[in-house]
Amino acid sequence: MPLIEEITMNELADGLRKSSTVILPCGSVEEHGPHLPLGTDTWHATEIARRTAQKRFVWVAPPLWYGLCRSTSQHPGTIGISGLTLRTIICDIVRSLYKQGFRNVIILSGHAGSTHSAMLIDACEELVNELDKLKCAVLTVLDLGARAWKGIVETTDDSHAGEVETSVILHMRPETVKGTAQKEWPDFPPFMIVRDKRKYWPGGVWGDPQKASPEKGKKLLEASVAEMIKIIDAMEKETDD
Repeated sequence: MPLIEEITMNELADGLRKSSTVILPCGSVEEHGPHLPLGTDTWHATEIARRTAQKRFVWVAPPLWYGLCRSTSQHPGTIGISGLTLRTIICDIVRSLYKQGFRNVIILSGHAGSTHSAMLIDACEELVNELDKLKCAVLTVLDLGARAWKGIVETTDDSHAGEVETSVILHMRPETVKGTAQKEWPDFPPFMIVRDKRKYWPGGVWGDPQKASPEKGKKLLEASVAEMIKIIDAMEKETDD
């Protein structure tokens, strides 16, 4: 399992002969209700990447911990960066990975905010036009879930600190879970950019944490890894010819 932060320069040079595919986990430092740790998103994406690399030879880059957090920006514990900063960081990291010899870059985000994801996509649109041999994929853990979690998740429209994320953290790091929380969904007025975001989303939960279990978390991670491997296989077979 080639975790980039754990190897030497010679090991990287040798390993690139086997694979030039790398997963870059992205996340956030963000509130996840009263019961989950602020690092939930980053841990989730990184764990999927690590488990994928245990089953298939791909590289895992050190995660990017900070993201663009808009709806949760006023909740305690959310420490975000601007969209412009996120876009610039992604461009710089991917350019550097490319310079080192990586040609297939998968950006896997544990944070699924729409504006956050848009910045990741926009950065990679620029990069694939700039770097002629680069192949780039951008997806979130929820994108994986839409393809892989059928029959596991009970809650409709569960996306933040609810059934899914609570289950995953109960399985991965149960010691960090502080009880549970009530089910909740945000109630933002359509199309409005509101100043007082907590007025419309007081608890910071989007789903039903009470339906979570560590056993369900294990299944969710396994299904996510299986789907990631399919995406990697398709990416490595894809050509521009």
